[in-house]
Amino acid sequence: MIKSRAVIAPGKGKPVEVVRIDLPEPGPGEVLVRVQACGVCHTDLHYREGGINDEFPFLLGHEAAGVVEAVGPGVSDVSENDFVVLNWRAVCGQCRACSRGKPWYCFDTNNADQPMRLEDGTELSPALGIGAFSERTLVHAGQCTRVDPAARPVVVSLLGCGVMAGIGAAINTGGITRGDSVAVIGCGGVGNGSIAGAALAGAEKIIAVDRDPKKLAWAQEFGATHTVNAAETDTVSAVRSLTGGNGADVVIDAVGRPETFEQAFYARDLAGTAVLVGVPTPEMELKLPLLDVFGRGGAVKSSWYGDCLPSRDFPMLTNLYQQGRLPLDKFVTEEITLDEVEDAFAKMERGEVLRSVVVF
Repeated sequence: MIKSRAVIAPGKGKPVEVVRIDLPEPGPGEVLVRVQACGVCHTDLHYREGGINDEFPFLLGHEAAGVVEAVGPGVSDVSENDFVVLNWRAVCGQCRACSRGKPWYCFDTNNADQPMRLEDGTELSPALGIGAFSERTLVHAGQCTRVDPAARPVVVSLLGCGVMAGIGAAINTGGITRGDSVAVIGCGGVGNGSIAGAALAGAEKIIAVDRDPKKLAWAQEFGATHTVNAAETDTVSAVRSLTGGNGADVVIDAVGRPETFEQAFYARDLAGTAVLVGVPTPEMELKLPLLDVFGRGGAVKSSWYGDCLPSRDFPMLTNLYQQGRLPLDKFVTEEITLDEVEDAFAKMERGEVLRSVVVF
């Protein structure tokens, strides 16, 4: 057994704990990764609060980068000492989505088969099949995406979830291209990822919408050309006013609430696109006049993990970061230790950080 120090969520709503865990040697198709950095993502807080499921205890953390320490039988895509960003979309290559040439929709993604455990033998549920708030973690080989080893782990780790979700919502799902007008509702890590993605794609006008002046200031650092304080003005009216009365070509809801998605729906131009990338909770419901859905045309889409293909997108975005064309480093508000994860959750809930990143 391999020993590791890690952060777990022991029960619904309970503070996280730093404990020792046991990992098996990698089996067929599995990889042992020595984690170097892992971002504190809102999804981890959802796990702690029981918002995903009740399969406690959870081994938290999933937005990570590190070095392959050992590989199991049959692993050929990665080798020992490879620098990798972990992903939770390890495509199977065989499901109906993969067979149709759309692996970013893979319906049967892979995870490690062997469980990681507490020292008393209790099986852990790794967050998004990764569990990277740990010195080491066991994952499926397909969850490891090689990127340039010269890149800083604390920065490129964020491609593992939130930043990728935001950039992908803009480029992959929203199809933003040069000259487009774009509005992004919610300017946390995912929303600012969408703003950075829109800027990278050549959008002419990028409107950031939030209720927090601090987040609106952050949005400008990622490429927002205009800001709207939703606490002071009506979002739909403001976006239309800034787009000649028409609405934006693409509106991205990075909050994930019925009221914000309704704003996204009506703030887009006729035949425009509304994208939902913020994660709603199970009880939320959306009510829209069906005639408006029909009459306004365009597209209403959800974006799951930014419709990304890690093997394609992670290396490309890493290279753009290294070229100075994608400001990934601006997402890192602070670097912390494993013992500070609970405090990082509190800071995230108060809107004080874009990303706290655990550094090992």
